[in-house]
Amino acid sequence: MNIADLRKSYEKAELSESASQADPLKQFDQWLTEAIHSEVPEPNAMTLATVGANLRPSTRVVLIKGYDEQGIVWYTNYQSQKGRELAGNPYAALQFHWVELERVVRIEGLVEKVSAEESDAYFKSRPLDSRIGAWASPQSEVIDSRTVLVTNAAKYGAQFLLQPPRPPHWGGYRLKPDNWQFWQGRKSRLHDRLRYTLQGDGSWLRERLAP
Repeated sequence: MNIADLRKSYEKAELSESASQADPLKQFDQWLTEAIHSEVPEPNAMTLATVGANLRPSTRVVLIKGYDEQGIVWYTNYQSQKGRELAGNPYAALQFHWVELERVVRIEGLVEKVSAEESDAYFKSRPLDSRIGAWASPQSEVIDSRTVLVTNAAKYGAQFLLQPPRPPHWGGYRLKPDNWQFWQGRKSRLHDRLRYTLQGDGSWLRERLAP
């Protein structure tokens, strides 16, 4: 097998200016809803890109937990690599890739922490094992073995029983978009690609980009 010979013809749908939403949030809501209803694997998974103090970008997959006019929300460990990088450079990018629908959504903007009240409310909704895990894992730190995680989980499980509080180092982030791109695969690599750019008056400029 020659990996350079792997190709796919994209022919499922199209994305036109007349058929797309003028508001990118509404277009995102439409596509995410369609991805969920299509039962694609983990439609809520998104790649988060941040840049560290050394100017090197890094990516990881996180799960979207909410979205509205204020932005896109996810939750994580504030002391993780992504947390440290966002503390130094609060701009980030997100990407959804729904392979089965031949669609990609790219989102860029400023990131801020959600309120403590929002983080508390979401933390309480998580399964007990996940709440204990937030205490047990020193995310992005070097550990000797998996035994460290298992031991920590047992320790915090015994300490907190059924009511672990939200760790002070754990909570939500919200990306406030100022740039969206919607990509729909098309035949012959002549893909549809629409960009929405936030204007000074709060409106969105929609433009077609060459693929």
